[in-house]
Amino acid sequence: MVEDKENTASAGQEPVSKKAAKKQAKLAKKAEHKADTAAALAANEAAGDSAADHAAARYGLSEMIQSKDKRSEREFVTVSDLNAHVGKGLVWVRGRVHTTRAKGKQCFLILRQQSSTVQCILAVGDIISKQMVKFAGNIPKESIIDIQAKAVAVPTKIESCTEQLLELSVEQIFVISQAKAQLPLQIEDASRPENADDAEGLNIRVNQDTRLDNRVLDLRTPANQAIFRLEAGVCRLFRDILTEKGFTEIHTPKIISAASEGGANVFTVSYFKDSAYLAQSPQLYKQMAIAADFDKVYTVGAVFRAEDSNTHRHLTEFVGLDLEMAFKYHYHEVLHTIGNTFTAIFKGLRDKYSREIEAVGQQYKVEPFKFLEPPLILQFAEGVAMLREAGIETGDEEDLSTPNEKLLGRLVKAKYDTDFYILDKFPLAIRPFYTMPDPNNPMYSNSYDMFMRGEEILSGAQRIHDPEYLIERAKHHGIDITKIAAYIESFRYGCPPHAGGGIGMERVVMLYLGLDNIRKTSMFPRDPKRLTP
Repeated sequence: MVEDKENTASAGQEPVSKKAAKKQAKLAKKAEHKADTAAALAANEAAGDSAADHAAARYGLSEMIQSKDKRSEREFVTVSDLNAHVGKGLVWVRGRVHTTRAKGKQCFLILRQQSSTVQCILAVGDIISKQMVKFAGNIPKESIIDIQAKAVAVPTKIESCTEQLLELSVEQIFVISQAKAQLPLQIEDASRPENADDAEGLNIRVNQDTRLDNRVLDLRTPANQAIFRLEAGVCRLFRDILTEKGFTEIHTPKIISAASEGGANVFTVSYFKDSAYLAQSPQLYKQMAIAADFDKVYTVGAVFRAEDSNTHRHLTEFVGLDLEMAFKYHYHEVLHTIGNTFTAIFKGLRDKYSREIEAVGQQYKVEPFKFLEPPLILQFAEGVAMLREAGIETGDEEDLSTPNEKLLGRLVKAKYDTDFYILDKFPLAIRPFYTMPDPNNPMYSNSYDMFMRGEEILSGAQRIHDPEYLIERAKHHGIDITKIAAYIESFRYGCPPHAGGGIGMERVVMLYLGLDNIRKTSMFPRDPKRLTP
């Protein structure tokens, strides 16, 4: 009997041709080979992971540093100084893990040290094991690590780092302080440029509350690092410039018995069995120092204002840069001293902090700050006239509203090309009780404000140094004389004519850089809605 060309199939199955059967067998053999290969790879990987790690001593979690030993053999180099060590052997560097990317037998890690960054590379070889590469790739962002590495020149620039001409070839890596795996904000997102005109840019923003709630992380961004170094520069320049002019730094009480400005915007605190106030200003104590023959004084310290102002430029606690100075015959001796001090500060920031200004400009739109030398001085009445010419109706004895201040700043910039100017001779009715009236026109006073980009950053005046006249003015303002008795008494022993002013440090930095909110220039801001962190 001749056999049928079709294979006999099992009951209930369709017959299979020889060609199809051959194909099925081939596929089955291929699948079996693939499974064997996968099993072999898995076995090899398991064997590799369980095999002796030749780099085991070169990486890991460091034990907590409790000052047990000095490890003086480790000489650390800062990232910004690495260029001097290219091709010169091993160096130790401590920094934060900015990003990591492990791929195959390599791991690329960007190490950040304050505002400086450098690329690090680990590659499997005689020194680095596969386990070490895997460990480095799994270190959480923002962890602090120590690495020992060689600084190596690179053929093409590394655009993503501040150190663009070198990288670190890592030989040892130890985690000193491990960060949480999940962060409330990413440093890359918090550092992203705020450019509303860039339609193609990533629309990822970290809102202000998230930043301030997690301020420690937020302060690590390059722009924030630069802002607060520049802010320190403002204080240093203020101190150095005034010290050179013969001023003495003093320190005044912040707990006082009466409102220093004579107003209601003060914080009341419990003081044993009585109540006290947080100082709105060091005003009274600066004047008492002048009466005590210190002649020229300044102070840098906290100032408190209990104003329920939730604006872009108000804080309930800020750093006051205050100064007071005796003069011979005219308060303009002081006005010019303050104006020239500002000019010197602006020049110092421009010349000594250009890197910080550039770093802030990478994230925020920073327009160069313009100023005249000597500074522009306008009369208050001139400012009112400029506003009226622009169609704004404002009274002769009316204080400038915030919108009118800003408009006047734009008008002054357009006419005189300066972001800084002084407005002199304010109406007496809107100034504190200790302000000296203008002897030629009782409607005005010997007082002045100074402005940056159309916003006030200093308020000052000649002070009344005659005790009887001071009492008269205090009563006019409804101030309880008994609560400022020590202040008034200090003028009964002879006091030279004097003037001064108070500056809001955070506001100066905000306006110099052209930022949109004072909370960007206060390290841990306090406002009516924020008391933490």
